Amino acid sequence: MSDPTRFKNRTQAGELLALRLGAYASRTDAVVLALPRGGVPVAYALAGKLELPLDILLVRKLGMPGHEEFAMGAIASGGLCFLQQETLHMYGVSQQMVETVVQRELLELERREKLYRADRPALSVRGRVVILVDDGIATGSTMQAALLALRQAGPSRIVIATPVAADDAIASLEAEVDEVVCLSVPQRFYAVGLWYEVFNQVADEEVIRLLDAAARRCAADGKSPGSPAPG
Repeated sequence: MSDPTRFKNRTQAGELLALRLGAYASRTDAVVLALPRGGVPVAYALAGKLELPLDILLVRKLGMPGHEEFAMGAIASGGLCFLQQETLHMYGVSQQMVETVVQRELLELERREKLYRADRPALSVRGRVVILVDDGIATGSTMQAALLALRQAGPSRIVIATPVAADDAIASLEAEVDEVVCLSVPQRFYAVGLWYEVFNQVADEEVIRLLDAAARRCAADGKSPGSPAPG
């Protein structure tokens, strides 16, 4: 891990990550999970290079009331919630305010679950190596919520893969998983988008297109993305 040059775009970032994760290529017990929406193009490129199935793990940032861009926590599918307690105390955020934000984001999670998956079942991760991908990690709240949900699904190993992250976020996550692969840890992080030349908003339509393409790719390779790991 080192100070970065900027990535061209999310696709290039995913391809560069794949170079660091070559040990998992074509393994029948390994899968890639993306955090929508920004993590999906990165994960799609990575999964393609490694010839692994791709799915999503839905997580939503819980924005500070009145300052939604500032995370006070995150929530994952199933209602699993991770809160930055120090941030809540520092800014005097009440439990009622937290609940209001949580309920709003739960509705959005449910909407995206139906939209992105359609009739496609979730990929089984029990007993498998999971490579969990996002396009960058600022506070770590979103990833922590994802880990809460993922652990309940029973993977054999969890690997976090991200192109760029803040050093304190990486330090906290390294103690939570089996492996962290991060290409760049800038001393002055500021925001994920600063480390990409092109950092467009990823639309729902793009997420759906990439997930559909990944499913077709698995089918063409004779793989069943929804099947459990052997044994």
